[in-house]
Amino acid sequence: MKMHILLIAAPLALLTACNSQPSTPEVLDSNPDPMANQIANAAPVELPPAIRADKTFRCADGSVIGVAFFQGDTLANVRIPATGTPTRLTAPAKGEPYTAEGGWKLTGDDKAVTVTEPGKKALSCHT
Repeated sequence: MKMHILLIAAPLALLTACNSQPSTPEVLDSNPDPMANQIANAAPVELPPAIRADKTFRCADGSVIGVAFFQGDTLANVRIPATGTPTRLTAPAKGEPYTAEGGWKLTGDDKAVTVTEPGKKALSCHT
């Protein structure tokens, strides 16, 4: 009887020895990210605000400008002409004029604005 148990136990022992893989797969990182530590320790990134309104305005002199107003009402991009390169104007708080270096100034909302370009007089524009 002992001989039968040994004959059955021996192949089972060999079978379990062959299946000695760990229960979780082993992951080898053969190409580590050289910036992993910098990314992990980087400060959180704040996304820019979403565009609230992107309008085209007709001005008193017949010109056409474009203005993109952003959520929070403290950021606007002005394009003169409407297809030109945008200039970023910021306001210190909601309701205050948007300004930028050089003398840029924008007041108003998405229905009517007054814009002042550097070295030029203020221009009234509406949608």
